[in-house]
Amino acid sequence: MGKLMILLYFILSVFPADAMENRRHIHVVRRGSKRSHRGDTVAKIWIEENGEKKIEIAWSMLNADEESQIINAIDQHWEELNQLIDDVFAGKKVRIKRIK
Repeated sequence: MGKLMILLYFILSVFPADAMENRRHIHVVRRGSKRSHRGDTVAKIWIEENGEKKIEIAWSMLNADEESQIINAIDQHWEELNQLIDDVFAGKKVRIKRIK
């Protein structure tokens, strides 16, 4: 799993298999979980469509406030997230960004 950012009690991540998908997205994993794999993902959020910014929830088990906070953070850090995703998919080590 490629951890990108930590926001409150969530980890925004990508998985190596995601590199082959046709639309970029982020998995939201709740922090503190002893397992941080797909089974612990609480939301999947699309962040682009055809290379253009388009943030939308694919599915979510979050409440409306949590969704809003995460969507706002993705919007504010969109370019940086895309660079981090590129780095993860290229096999580079990334520094996890903590945002408030």
